[in-house]
Amino acid sequence: MKCTNNGRKRNRRRLSALCLVFALMVSGALSGCGRQAAYGLSFESQSDKTSFRMINVSEEHTAESFAKNLCVTAGDVAGSAQIEDGSAALLCDLNGSRVLYAKNVHERLEPASLTKVMTALVALKYGNLDDIYTASANVEITESGASLIGLKAGDTMTLDQALHGLLMSSGNDAAVLIAEGISGSVEEFCSLMNEEAKKLGATNCHFVNPHGLTEENHYVTAYDMYLIFKEAVPYDEFSQIINSATYSTVYKDRDGNPKEMTCETTNLYLKGNYEPPENIKVIGGKTGTTNSARNCLVLYTKDNAGNPYISVILKCSERGILYEEMTQLLGEIAK
Repeated sequence: MKCTNNGRKRNRRRLSALCLVFALMVSGALSGCGRQAAYGLSFESQSDKTSFRMINVSEEHTAESFAKNLCVTAGDVAGSAQIEDGSAALLCDLNGSRVLYAKNVHERLEPASLTKVMTALVALKYGNLDDIYTASANVEITESGASLIGLKAGDTMTLDQALHGLLMSSGNDAAVLIAEGISGSVEEFCSLMNEEAKKLGATNCHFVNPHGLTEENHYVTAYDMYLIFKEAVPYDEFSQIINSATYSTVYKDRDGNPKEMTCETTNLYLKGNYEPPENIKVIGGKTGTTNSARNCLVLYTKDNAGNPYISVILKCSERGILYEEMTQLLGEIAK
């Protein structure tokens, strides 16, 4: 078959026409049939076509992993510790980014007053220690067995004083004072708690109050508790408070008269009721107890070389068993 110049010209014209049609189709799709529109590539956490990937793959850039300095586990990690009573347990080596022990760490459970670690974290991030808060009538909690520091409507104290009452005496009234002082209402503060938790990757927890008293849809996992506690520890004020055995201060009532407050830690390791393994020093932590959540504990500890660890146990039937099992858990550090 002989190819002529006229044939080649016709082929070029057909190709040009096809290209023009394709260009018009693309133009119409992008412009919305003549309407002006801006199109961008939305971010999707699971997408392989994010703007970072498109821009940087060809230049061989890499993004730092979100979990680079985190202890990560998808399931149980066995050890010699016998954590049978506690529903969930976790031991993390912070320097090594290793999970040394894990049991049901992604199971949603009630945190009781371990909630107050998140409350303190949000308060330290958004408040100032010298800020003075005035208690509303909402601090006068009447639930049976609720831990209180004795606030009344009109009382005033600084955020620093309130944090001591929150973390040492586990004051539920102090939690309400802080929430309303930071955000104006408990509801707004809890929204902030949940927002900050998601930023940490703690996506399997949800808070509906700042103190941890039993309420529907209020839960946490042992793993999320580790993430939250890990974020709080670098705050000097937080670490100082959880390491304190006693604290005394004076605040004011609604008429400006002085009121004394003395706090004692609820951490039985710091009080000397229980001893950790020989090579472990308990820096501090937070306890939590309700009839529904049972007995819970999160701890920050160090070994003889100064290496830090975080341990969590949720839902033990008795306080004594909680400390016995926590001591077993800490024993994994030396192995």
